[in-house]
Amino acid sequence: MRSGTTGATLEAMATVAEHSGPVFDELTSPLTPAEAFVAADRCLECGGPYAAAPCVDACPAAVDVPAFVAALARDEPENAARIVFADNLLGGTCARVCPVELFCEGACVLQHEGRKPVEIGRLQRFACDVALSTGASLRRSAPYNWLRIAVIGAGPAGLACAGELAALGYDVTVYDERIEPGGLVRYAIAPYRIQREPLPAEARVLAELGVHFELGIEIDSLEALAAVAEDADAVVLAVGLGPDADVRYPGDDLPGVWESLPFIEAIKTGEAPEVGDSVCVVGGGNTAVDVAREAIRLGAGHVTMLYRRTAAEMPAYPHEVAEAIDEGVQIEWLTAPVRFIGDARLQTVECRRMRLGEPDASGRARPEEVPGTEVLIPADTVVKAIGQSPRVAFLSQIDGVDLDHGLIKVDPLTGQTGNPRYFAAGDATNGGATVVEAVRAAKRAAQGVHEWLERGWA
Repeated sequence: MRSGTTGATLEAMATVAEHSGPVFDELTSPLTPAEAFVAADRCLECGGPYAAAPCVDACPAAVDVPAFVAALARDEPENAARIVFADNLLGGTCARVCPVELFCEGACVLQHEGRKPVEIGRLQRFACDVALSTGASLRRSAPYNWLRIAVIGAGPAGLACAGELAALGYDVTVYDERIEPGGLVRYAIAPYRIQREPLPAEARVLAELGVHFELGIEIDSLEALAAVAEDADAVVLAVGLGPDADVRYPGDDLPGVWESLPFIEAIKTGEAPEVGDSVCVVGGGNTAVDVAREAIRLGAGHVTMLYRRTAAEMPAYPHEVAEAIDEGVQIEWLTAPVRFIGDARLQTVECRRMRLGEPDASGRARPEEVPGTEVLIPADTVVKAIGQSPRVAFLSQIDGVDLDHGLIKVDPLTGQTGNPRYFAAGDATNGGATVVEAVRAAKRAAQGVHEWLERGWA
């Protein structure tokens, strides 16, 4: 590793204990070795030389699911992890946070036969956890080629892209303003899905491939970017999105009013807020659902989501909405906040009912206020989970990097921007997607960098 700061940071991460308690209890428990063997033995090992298995086609990272599951059935967890890491350097993380119901497990042949699908996510976690705990070598690097790459951002896209480039022989340095890698996985995905592990172990795998980490360094200006890009042959922008969308309501400054990212970060860093008995969550996306379910775990007796459209337009995963309702979360459809009311702190959320009008730019029906339908909902805490803002102020200054509604425009096959030396991947290009989709985009960008530099140096 290049610097003492990097090593000290990764070592410190490895020694920090995970938080415990109901707030941190995992939704999906890990498999025991015996359970993993039984679960792996159910796989039909679909696919062949002429057609991939449906689960492989459904995986954005293209992990060879039948092969790693077969290795587990042979009691070879480290071998299974090598198969996973060949296609996904964040295999342990993805095993915890992937919506497998929509990807690999949703495509499992067993499910289409009316049977329970193979537990691919839990099996992948088992394999990766075993291999990461033993320090097994999971990927090898090509010979060093003396070309340097700067990766801006240590979220999923930045980490995966850096690792793939290091495996190709490049000298890769990742820069991030945080002191720990992981981006939103570390700080903004609910702790009942993932806390800190296995990010430190995955970062160590990347370091073994040759990735250098410069953490606690903010690259948020042209001057800072120029300083790190000066010696780089290519730059990968994996900066993600910015803070919560700046949607303001009267009463925003009252104690008890939160935005979603600081709220989840407070929980994940061991400083969980006192939410009281009644919590309102504004929004209908996956983060809003995470916040609502965390509020239940924090002890709230009444948790209400306020969503201005109907269930048909809700962007959150339907199975997770159903799970939230089963846990006691109530959803007020066609309802939007008007203002937050309180004296010394928040006491009430004033809302107004909505109706759906003509479609807006997103194609969804536009919500319209219905005058005279105001309703008051008691609330000790309200969390606004309305999405994130793109990093327009920074990105718009980079010569040749074009934006579309604040997102970086890239060649979808290579991740290359309008400035040929700059590539991009992850939420900064797609507006926010799953971790495994960030891995897919990172792999494309890494290959795009590799092919562009090979042409340039041929």
